[in-house]
Amino acid sequence: MKSEANKPAKLRMAKPDSPEQIGRRLEREQRTTNRAREFGLEQSLAGFRVGSVKALNAVPLTRGIEDQVTYAPPSELAKQLRADELDAALVSIVEPLLNDRYDILDGVAVASLGEVKSVFMAHRKPIEAVKEVFCDPASLTSVMLLKVLLAGRGLRPEFRKLEDYAAAKDKDYVLLIGDQALDFAFASPGHEIFDLGAAWYELTGLPFVYAAWALRRGVENGELRRVLLETKDFGMDTLDQIIRNRTEYTEDFRKDYLGWHIHFHLGSDEKRGIAKFIELMREHGFGPVSEPKFVN
Repeated sequence: MKSEANKPAKLRMAKPDSPEQIGRRLEREQRTTNRAREFGLEQSLAGFRVGSVKALNAVPLTRGIEDQVTYAPPSELAKQLRADELDAALVSIVEPLLNDRYDILDGVAVASLGEVKSVFMAHRKPIEAVKEVFCDPASLTSVMLLKVLLAGRGLRPEFRKLEDYAAAKDKDYVLLIGDQALDFAFASPGHEIFDLGAAWYELTGLPFVYAAWALRRGVENGELRRVLLETKDFGMDTLDQIIRNRTEYTEDFRKDYLGWHIHFHLGSDEKRGIAKFIELMREHGFGPVSEPKFVN
């Protein structure tokens, strides 16, 4: 009979990790993966000139390439594209529709299906009484969209440039976009809000595309397209982190705005929305309008 000293040692099973330990380990692994992806995007635009708007709704589409991008308002980006000072820009969708010299990167957009929150006409008087609208000088697509929506109601007001954002609260009708629109809404100025995304969806039942990547046609940009698509994927995969780490407004608002009101996909429904926009622009005499050319 074996003595106790000669008996083989019993194997002890390690205690299973708790859900909290597993969660922390997965979070560490994800952070490592994200850092590697972000590092891979650094200097990825070398040789290309890329522009974007500096707005909350564009952040997920420039995640990882922020330091390589030139920032300007939509109207200025359009000017730089026309002057061949940029190879690509996240620009108002009307720019490639009104100027047949760009391709549109397939799969990526700033769009909404219904209320968008950051593109609206604020008004103190009834919409039916509108005679003039003061416009955010940065806007392009929003002006055309508002013209189409009002023309559908038989309204063709005069559009004037808003002299400065501080004057917006004193206007009876003012069109605002992006962060300036959100700032205005958060200040509760007492205007009613005519949300252009909601009005478009009510009219058509389709998404509306506000911006997309416009690429100079005739320039070899296969690598640029790959980087911009990869950047969008990185932004979508880290959207929760973006929402958590940004400081604009409140976290609950950022969660609703970036996770619900805005979406970043350009698919068949969004293309149907663009086609409907073109149809209505032509119907109301806002053109000539070119057919979009998508590349991936």
